[in-house]
Amino acid sequence: MNVPDNLLYTKSHEWIKILEGGNALVGITDYAQEQLSDVVFVSLCGEGEKLSANGTIGDVESIKAVSEIKSPVDGTVVRVNQGVMDDPALINSAPYDAWLVELSGVKGEDSLLSAKAYEELIGDEA
Repeated sequence: MNVPDNLLYTKSHEWIKILEGGNALVGITDYAQEQLSDVVFVSLCGEGEKLSANGTIGDVESIKAVSEIKSPVDGTVVRVNQGVMDDPALINSAPYDAWLVELSGVKGEDSLLSAKAYEELIGDEA
């Protein structure tokens, strides 16, 4: 399972990458996409939407199930990845490049898991 060291993680299998300037990209982990199997549809919230930690970013639908994607932090959506909505399979082929939304005004990242802690979590679930 691929767990990059430069990201932070949630117990619900989202990742977040803090960018220079304080914005952050959010996506789902390699573990999550593997559990979902083939992702066939992505629905995301709109630009300008204010999210609280654990607020809904959108849904990812696979051949197995529909899963709600949660925001790891508080923030405002400044960009939605239209490429992932147009080609949901990108989540399966490159989960750490296929970000879902970019957030500004990010708060609450200190409560997230490090790569090592996330590896331990998925090791316990496997």
